[in-house]
Amino acid sequence: MLDIRLLVDNDHAEWESLTRRYNEHFGTEVSDELYNRTWRRLVARDEIRGIAARLDGAMVGLAHYYFHTSLWKAGRCYMADLFVAPEARRRGVATAILHWVARDGQEHDAPRFYWNTTVDNADGRALYDTVADYNGFIVYNYRRDDEPGIP
Repeated sequence: MLDIRLLVDNDHAEWESLTRRYNEHFGTEVSDELYNRTWRRLVARDEIRGIAARLDGAMVGLAHYYFHTSLWKAGRCYMADLFVAPEARRRGVATAILHWVARDGQEHDAPRFYWNTTVDNADGRALYDTVADYNGFIVYNYRRDDEPGIP
């Protein structure tokens, strides 16, 4: 049975374990201090939100997202992270997470829901193409080290 809900204090150990697997998958190094800071922000729910997906009681998926305003349209919901443990994939967990976050955004006046992925994420894109429209945008990240005086 699949259950999805907002993260609560008791989820910390499982969340951190799954989040570390997510970051390892993408080759991202995160300090213990940053894991703790992010956890506090997630359970406070002031700035960012997090959900856990459980299959038969075990946490197998997660998503981190937040709501923000938009210049021209209704508020937006941006999903920063989505991860399903490899052993739980192809069982509808990611699809259920996407629908859950979309509903939460709708309920919080942020009906426009979007996220990014890498161009070579074939498995993720195959799923995303079933629930969302690819609009052709490319994401650029400004290199601060090229700007004198900005760390």
